[in-house]
Amino acid sequence: MMIARLLEMMPGSRLLNFLVFVATVVIIGIALYMEHVMLLQPCGLCITQRVFVVLAGLVCLAAAIHNPGANGRRNYALGAAAMCVTGSYFAIRQIWLTYLPEDQVPACGPGFNYVLNNFPLMDTLSFLLKGDGNCAEVSWRFLGIFSIPELSLMGFIALFALCLYQGFRR
Repeated sequence: MMIARLLEMMPGSRLLNFLVFVATVVIIGIALYMEHVMLLQPCGLCITQRVFVVLAGLVCLAAAIHNPGANGRRNYALGAAAMCVTGSYFAIRQIWLTYLPEDQVPACGPGFNYVLNNFPLMDTLSFLLKGDGNCAEVSWRFLGIFSIPELSLMGFIALFALCLYQGFRR
């Protein structure tokens, strides 16, 4: 009964898509603040997660602008949900790297800018998709509990839930 009341209070399809887009803008804003103000350097997996946050947000923005019917709404929602699932994979991979025993952590490579400027495209993509020892380093925790990739995973799960709701609502 209480869930039914909560669902009745949810905003319309167009507004919800726009709110998800705004949420992704806030997430990217926080990531940029952490990078440029807190001076936390993102690793390859962090950058990859940002890409999928942006893609999910752009799909939701397109849905908000287009405001399609039920089938279109479902397709947009499933597209954004797919971006969230893919981003979650990279967050989980980074979390896994942070909990590896120290002797099993991959060697640290050069920074992303160096790789981008000096390596072929395929090596750069490999760097972004696999991560390295830099991705295993936890340099900041929210409330002393959650690492950045753990927060990222929570964000992807929340966005995924909203996308699924959006895709299958009546």
